[in-house]
Amino acid sequence: MSSDFESYEQDFAVLTAEITGRIGKVPKLVGDEKKQMVANVERQLEEAKELLEQMELEVREIPPQSRGMYSSRMRSYKQEMGKLEADFKRSRIAYSDEVRNELLGDDGNSSENQLIKLREERAHLLDNTERLERSSRRLEAGYQIAVETDSRSNLPETQILLGPDKITSYKAEYIFKWSCE
Repeated sequence: MSSDFESYEQDFAVLTAEITGRIGKVPKLVGDEKKQMVANVERQLEEAKELLEQMELEVREIPPQSRGMYSSRMRSYKQEMGKLEADFKRSRIAYSDEVRNELLGDDGNSSENQLIKLREERAHLLDNTERLERSSRRLEAGYQIAVETDSRSNLPETQILLGPDKITSYKAEYIFKWSCE
């Protein structure tokens, strides 16, 4: 029984080596070659899964005293299989990104980065515009206060020059003049 397991191990090792080599080629291929390679890798991954199932059946038939060693081998083979599937998935995604970038005529991230940068610049410009408008309103208000203060500041000097008897009439005239403006 262990000779069958060892035979399956050898087949699995050869198959995983072939799969690894083909996975490395996937991102570099285009068109029909790419599709054929992807189909071949998918077929080989299925074969590898079937080999793992056969190996598991063999491990179940091994006496319990020796089964521990074979079970640990099976765990490592399953981990290797998971790694191969993940690598294959990444190689297919890398290909998809390359095709998308080729069709768009850029490196992919630059258009996204440019969009983000434009949005940030627009937000910055809007903030600055709002800040400028607030400052302008404050300046206008300050100017109005300065004008009012200047016109009111003339009142005490006038009162002093006119004397106490004309102050009341001047104040009334000033208040009337001020309210009409």
